[in-house]
Amino acid sequence: MSTGVRLALGSIVIAAATGYMAYLGASAGWSYYVTTDECARRMEELRGCRVRVSGQVAAGSLMVAPRRESASFRLAGQQSQIEVRCRSTVPDTLAEGKDVVVEGRIGNADILEANQVLTRCASKYEPAGETATTAHRK
Repeated sequence: MSTGVRLALGSIVIAAATGYMAYLGASAGWSYYVTTDECARRMEELRGCRVRVSGQVAAGSLMVAPRRESASFRLAGQQSQIEVRCRSTVPDTLAEGKDVVVEGRIGNADILEANQVLTRCASKYEPAGETATTAHRK
């Protein structure tokens, strides 16, 4: 076998391995985005899948560990609620009534086992009566 053929075969193998590894990395990061109500309706179908669920922390349900290394709460939608358990650090801005996006897997007990909780809507931190444009001009 000539040197050119060996180089071509080696290049093809390296390109295929790199492409396959890129595909595996990208597919592991894909997650389905649903609302709390949609997740509750499709709980059986989504069980065991990675999901990203949007909702609001239900009043009276938030329990946060002393150093914020974990939390549990109910994620509320318009018509239903889902139990959430997060075993990783939660943001300081996590509070009852707050809009959040929770990433994780639906467990066998219909509990969303979260690995990340993100609070939403940073625009709510602007002073009343100011828009981003007027606040920037000051």
